Amino acid sequence: MRTSLSVHDLSFTWPDGSTVVTGLDLAIGPGRHGLVGLNGSGKSTLLKLVAGQLTPTTGTVTTAGTLAYLPQDPGSDPRRTIAEVLAIADTLAALSRMEAGDVRESDYDVIGDDWDIAERTAAELGRLGLGHLELDRTVATLSGGELVLLSLAALLLRRPAVLLLDEPTNNLDGEARARLIEAVAGWRGTLLVVSHDRALLNAMDDIAELRGGEVRWYGGGFDAYEAQVAAEQEAAERAVRAAETDVKAQKRDLVESQAKLASHARQGRARAARGDLPRILVGGRKRAAQVTAGRVTGVHQERLAGAASRLDEAEAAVRDDREIRVDLPDTAVPPRREVLLLEGVRPAFGDLELDLDVRGPERIGLTGRNGAGKTSLLRTITGELAPAGGRIEMKVPWRYLPQAMDLLVPELTVAENIARIAPDASETERRSRLARFLFRGRDADQPASTLSGGERLRATLASLLLAEPAPQLLLLDEPTNNLDLPSIRHLVEALRSYEGAFIVVSHDERFLDDLELTRRIQV
Repeated sequence: MRTSLSVHDLSFTWPDGSTVVTGLDLAIGPGRHGLVGLNGSGKSTLLKLVAGQLTPTTGTVTTAGTLAYLPQDPGSDPRRTIAEVLAIADTLAALSRMEAGDVRESDYDVIGDDWDIAERTAAELGRLGLGHLELDRTVATLSGGELVLLSLAALLLRRPAVLLLDEPTNNLDGEARARLIEAVAGWRGTLLVVSHDRALLNAMDDIAELRGGEVRWYGGGFDAYEAQVAAEQEAAERAVRAAETDVKAQKRDLVESQAKLASHARQGRARAARGDLPRILVGGRKRAAQVTAGRVTGVHQERLAGAASRLDEAEAAVRDDREIRVDLPDTAVPPRREVLLLEGVRPAFGDLELDLDVRGPERIGLTGRNGAGKTSLLRTITGELAPAGGRIEMKVPWRYLPQAMDLLVPELTVAENIARIAPDASETERRSRLARFLFRGRDADQPASTLSGGERLRATLASLLLAEPAPQLLLLDEPTNNLDLPSIRHLVEALRSYEGAFIVVSHDERFLDDLELTRRIQV
């Protein structure tokens, strides 16, 4: 199969000296390919390197044909129109002039081969559920999910040979996700997708896992990948148990052989002391015994070293995906204590109006279509937006996790960011607390600007929960965006162990099911 995208001897190091990949080789042909890996493994960085958003330290990237790239959070000037985001405004204007009889030579260059751009645009927008959008509408009026789909439509209209998508289902409701997955399933070029969305990954032809700076391929979608990894881990754990048994056996044999040699030596010394043997014969036997002892001990030590080496190899094959731990008693809320009261609250954006009484350690999920006003509601509760109507009464300390996760100061390290929000805690206490969120040792000294999406969420979550005073209410807006699947499981465990109340906005149905919510509110 021909190669559409190739990476040779690719290395990249951040300015602070932290290395993401070293000597990476990768070749991808036509088809739909998923890319998975732990947070911080370098998935998004790899896409940026391939897309030319970052310059590799060494190595080359080669693509056959045009390449298009959709980042995790495709921002846009809110004043731009939909036609401008789609990059068709000039082409439509040129076509309009020609239809009016105003023929200009330069317009032929603007139009190129896009004489059917209006029809193709309407079809693409309709396929992605955006057919209701007028081309002169501004980006400021769109929801986050609509902007993602619009940005994807802009790429699809360019008909690239290679398409890179980084977490494209972030912020999408169930219907929008289904439309995006359908569009991806019909892709006929070369597609590389970084995602934690199981349904999207199951639409892939194969899955590539980036781990330890190397890429390994698995045939089939995500379910097949998980089954293969589970089988590998079962075999690896069996190998560890066998290697541990072998190490114990070799240690036992070494001890037993040394005990026998020591016994023989004692017997020889006793016979020599009694004068049973001539002195010259005693000396010869002693030297021979020493040679034999050295040889026997060397053999057993070599066998033990070999067994220990096999154990190291077996243990290296077992994955150690650490877990987030949250055990913060100050966040606890007594049952039935009133936490938040909303009476007829109407956010400034969307058509939502809500009455809500949150008590005790309730877990509330807020779901609904893109543009319904869920994010606006959270921003209204926090006071970031003024309500269009209604009353809000906050009864406990709270913290808000926005979609943008922009609570960290980029120039500061993770530890320095935590020091900002918990100034009264000692350095040792802050480091100990950060370790619960998997920032141990040098990991806590990384600048926030160099963190991956998942690492940034962990650091942000740490800054929320370790703040002073301790929050007894969390407001979470799409917290699984940019998280790999192990981290989503860890986040579920963290929120389950959190003793306060929370309201979470999410389109991730599996995530919401796993949280074991006390209430779901459809808006």
